[in-house]
Amino acid sequence: MPTHLVWLRNDLRLHDNLALAAACRNSKAQVLAVFIATPGQWHQHAMAPRQAWFIQQHVNALQEALAQKGIVLTVLETDSFADCPGELKKFCKEHEVDALFYNYQYEFNERQRDAAVEKALGGEVVCQGFDDSVMLSPGSVTTGNNSMYKVFTPFSKAFLRRLQDDVPQCLRAPSVREGGPLSKPASQTFNYPQQAVDGALFPVGEEAALQRLRQFCRQAAKDYPEQRDFPAREGTSLLSPYLAIGVLSARQCLNRLLAEQPRALHGEGGAVWLNELVWREFYRHLLTYYPALCRHQPFVGWTKRVTWRDDAQALKAWQQGKTGYPIVDAAMRQLNETGWMHNRLRMVVASFLVKDLLIDWREGERYFISQLVDGDLAANNGGWQWAASTGTDAAPYFRIFNPTTQGQRFDADGEFIRRWLPELEPVPGKAIHEPWGWADKHGQQLDYPRPIVDHKQARAATLAAYEAARKE
Repeated sequence: MPTHLVWLRNDLRLHDNLALAAACRNSKAQVLAVFIATPGQWHQHAMAPRQAWFIQQHVNALQEALAQKGIVLTVLETDSFADCPGELKKFCKEHEVDALFYNYQYEFNERQRDAAVEKALGGEVVCQGFDDSVMLSPGSVTTGNNSMYKVFTPFSKAFLRRLQDDVPQCLRAPSVREGGPLSKPASQTFNYPQQAVDGALFPVGEEAALQRLRQFCRQAAKDYPEQRDFPAREGTSLLSPYLAIGVLSARQCLNRLLAEQPRALHGEGGAVWLNELVWREFYRHLLTYYPALCRHQPFVGWTKRVTWRDDAQALKAWQQGKTGYPIVDAAMRQLNETGWMHNRLRMVVASFLVKDLLIDWREGERYFISQLVDGDLAANNGGWQWAASTGTDAAPYFRIFNPTTQGQRFDADGEFIRRWLPELEPVPGKAIHEPWGWADKHGQQLDYPRPIVDHKQARAATLAAYEAARKE
């Protein structure tokens, strides 16, 4: 009887898991699963304690769900990716494994790790990998000369054309194996700092994630264009943490959206949210073509020459939500308190750090990863490089968000700001966007910092810095 091993990583689900489904296809095979925690690697990449907690909860939930299918999930722990080949070789030998199944990860270190594992297993264990975390495989959407798109809009158009021709279908969860369900396994604990996530905001479990997906696609996906930019409203899907660790697949999101909003592929109800899923694909495809993006390098070469400010005090004020710009500070406090930030505000605070404070975008990228429950290298790097005008897409470097007008436009009455900056409660109405102007006019004192930078002056300095780098 053959023995198949599924190596689980950021694919912590039963349903629509390509590697798991392939391992289970032979009904006579014994199927085992393994998850390898790598705390040293997580420390190196500053994984958020909230995300470590979220992963651990879902590993435990999946271990129990797999036991109900008659599949044992073993949790191993090594310090780093360098130890994975030896651990897997040892495991395969002990359990007489014939075939290893895993879903690809596209980050540079992960690809090196997987190549080392296949080399270590040699010809003794057949290895099969799958493009599971994407709707369409990297390399399947290219320009006329078979190169990767460098701008999102033509990539998106080509991507949607491919989907119109053939929508990738979802796979069912595996059936119960011969021998039936197993007893409930003991819970696992990782040797890594952890911080619990608000269960009301992000409930644990594959079924909870699927239920949230169904509810969002029914109506909210249709209303998404009108609601998504206003942080005080519940207009976004809140699915990103589940996608980041693979509790949901992008294919599940696509198929559920089309089941509820069948015209989404043709620019109608749900199309704007679908476009966000395509952005996610774009950034993942880019990693496979430009691995330097995983190694702290900008996509646009000349931006390496931008002279960044080394200002630890300003960086700390930004991190703590004490810049004196209410929408920026409210957003950062939301991040620090919950491990999540509204998408519009991610753009606002990134623009502020890079374009107002002229601080290296990599400082922001790393801080976000250290806090986000939905931390994902491709999306995080792509978003920060977009904001910094160092990345792909036709983003001009002179696009600089005004943090005051962003607040006025997307949180006009200050509902979101007041939720996260209670010290501004005395400031009435729309004055909350420039609280010191109101306070000085009325002779009031606020327990809130004055702006740490003048936006107009900072904008001019940033334009000069970018222009100097571009001309060198």
